Formats: sequence, structure tokens, C-alpha cells
Amino acid sequence: MDSILATLSPTPLGDVPDGVEVQILEVQSGQALRSRLACLGFLPGARLRVIQNTRHGPVLVVVRSSRVALGRGEAGRILVQPVPLKNDGS
Repeated sequence: MDSILATLSPTPLGDVPDGVEVQILEVQSGQALRSRLACLGFLPGARLRVIQNTRHGPVLVVVRSSRVALGRGEAGRILVQPVPLKNDGS
């Protein structure tokens, strides 16, 4: 796993590498952006998967079975953490 996500501390979505599944902790923005992102499914607790993050240009993610492109500024305002592994007792 990438060293950025090695800890459970909040990480901006714009720093998450391709293929990683994360859970949203917080959206740090004004009401207008927070409302727009909420309509797209970017709510605390929601899970998403980064499908493309080249560190330049938009960040492409899958949320609620939809692909969404976020600008770098928007992605930087969404704090996430890695999805916890399931402990099924085996």
C-alpha cells in the first residue's frame, strides 16, 4: 500500500493513488460545493474508488456506481481514509 495511506490519518482525495478504495471522512468546503458534492454521493461514510489520479488534471473516481471527475481543488477538500479490512474471523 502506498506510504501516503499507510496511516489512518485523513488524506486529501487528490493524494490517493489509482486503484485504492477509500471512505470519506469529511468535506472541507463552503456550503455550495459541499451541497453539490453531496448530490453526487460524496458524503461522510461513503466509499469510493480512485480510478485515475495522474497528480495533474482531474481525479476520476467511482462513487455510487458512477464515474465522476473532480478538479484538483475539489479533490483536495475531500478528506478520506483507506477502507478498513473486514475481520471475518478466519
